[in-house]
Amino acid sequence: MLTQELRAEIARAAERAVASGDLPASATPVPPFDVEPPRDPRHGDYAANLALVLARAVGRPPREIGAAILRHLPAPSELVDHAELAGQGFLNLTLAPSCLSRWLRRVHAEDRRFGHTDVGRGRRVLVEYVSANPSGPLHVGSGRGGAVGETVARLLEALGYRVSREYYVNDYGNQVDALARSVEARYLEALGRPAAFPEDGYQGAYVVEIARQIVREHGAQLAEVDGAERFSRIQSIALAAMLADIRNTLEAFGITFDTWFSERTLHERGAVRRVLEELRERDLVYEQDGALWFRATRFGDDKDRVLVRGDGRPTYFAADIPYHLDKYARGFEHLIDVWGVDHIGDVARLRGGLQALGKDPATLEFLIHQHVRLRNEGEAVRMSKRTGEFVTLRDLLGAVGRDAARFFFVMTSPGAPMDFDLALAQRRSADNPVYYVQYAHARICSILREAERAGIPMPQAEGTDLALLTSPEERVLAKRVIMLPDIVHAAGTRREPQRLCAYARELAEAFHVFYTQCRVLTDDATLTAARLMLVDAARRGLRNTLDLVGVAAAERM
Repeated sequence: MLTQELRAEIARAAERAVASGDLPASATPVPPFDVEPPRDPRHGDYAANLALVLARAVGRPPREIGAAILRHLPAPSELVDHAELAGQGFLNLTLAPSCLSRWLRRVHAEDRRFGHTDVGRGRRVLVEYVSANPSGPLHVGSGRGGAVGETVARLLEALGYRVSREYYVNDYGNQVDALARSVEARYLEALGRPAAFPEDGYQGAYVVEIARQIVREHGAQLAEVDGAERFSRIQSIALAAMLADIRNTLEAFGITFDTWFSERTLHERGAVRRVLEELRERDLVYEQDGALWFRATRFGDDKDRVLVRGDGRPTYFAADIPYHLDKYARGFEHLIDVWGVDHIGDVARLRGGLQALGKDPATLEFLIHQHVRLRNEGEAVRMSKRTGEFVTLRDLLGAVGRDAARFFFVMTSPGAPMDFDLALAQRRSADNPVYYVQYAHARICSILREAERAGIPMPQAEGTDLALLTSPEERVLAKRVIMLPDIVHAAGTRREPQRLCAYARELAEAFHVFYTQCRVLTDDATLTAARLMLVDAARRGLRNTLDLVGVAAAERM
């Protein structure tokens, strides 16, 4: 990463300052410090805060420390054209033209791997996301969790981790029982037989559709069998139908899971029972009011939590513990759960349950995403014409398409509630962010096709004079392109996928400004070659960023 190069160069300057006596020995080893683009581009390309970080250890004013470092920082050099001291002690750096040229050549050399690093070193990570109850179609909130989870998984892969994607199927307990009773009632109704619809049943049209499917495939056969057997068979059919619908919707959304893990299997093979026994042996459970409670307050929760209800039915929490133990048993070193905000209260209890059984809390991570509010031209959207209940993810994909849905879900920080503007997502104009970014990519592809039609060969990276790229618009575009590895690193390590969308928009904007000021295909063959290299590097940067978000890099629009 470019910031790593700059950080290393500044650290060496600080070490030389210590060796020469300009700084005391307490300035080394050089501590971590930030190198970031300044808010005001007039202050250079990057700003470093090492002098401010060292102030306490060194016992001198930051500006004095910064001046000492600056005296030992080679500039101009192949990396830094010039450097200056600013403000409280920031080191403002302007990149050398040779640095920009070298990094632009890297874009072409690495192509689809540009932006990738190996900080993960093959460490195994399991990302679990969506995991919606299979009691109904996926709603738009699940869409946000899916887009965020998939983008985080792709980011981790780009950082060198070995990533597996998992969907936890809650196919055991009250909600799937309520689904089965609802379908059973609609099935009997479809046969003209009296049936009381359950009070906690699901009213959606999808329930009627499954019941009709059973009538088509089995006729009245299931109505004649014993009630318990009929319930079991209908539940299996209903679950299979809902999971098929969920899979199909997610595949249309561009998401495919490596594993679909069944909660029911945890109960059937005794994993839940064994965990309860182990917690009992460790004196971490107690009985009260007929229920079995976990001593969650010993592990930082605000109150103890029920594992088994008074009627003997285990809670979801009771299965969550062995489920996550199973993840560790499969060899995963780090677990990431992408959950909706409705489950934020489950975080402390689950972390405590795993800590109670010897797992390091630092290896379990929760990424919580907030609610989605659908709007159309600013007005709230509450109803779906198809279901009469809620807007499904499938409805949304039909309205705006996969690309807009993925980009819109990811471009807002997961921790903030988001307004999804349906009208904006469908608009083919610059105020639609995904259209704006895709249009920049398509425009570059158009330029490259025009060059090919004119018989202008695509220049080779090593033989092109990139020092000709001297205009402000060319420099800004080049700097935006070569920032991608740092953006991917920050977005992945900080679990902030929205950084990708912000970067894509900034890169698209830099290209659009460049395009209005700089003609690519000129009468000067060497300048044309340099600008073709630059715009093709921008194309690759946009494509790689959109790939991480799961959005198509359109070649024609």
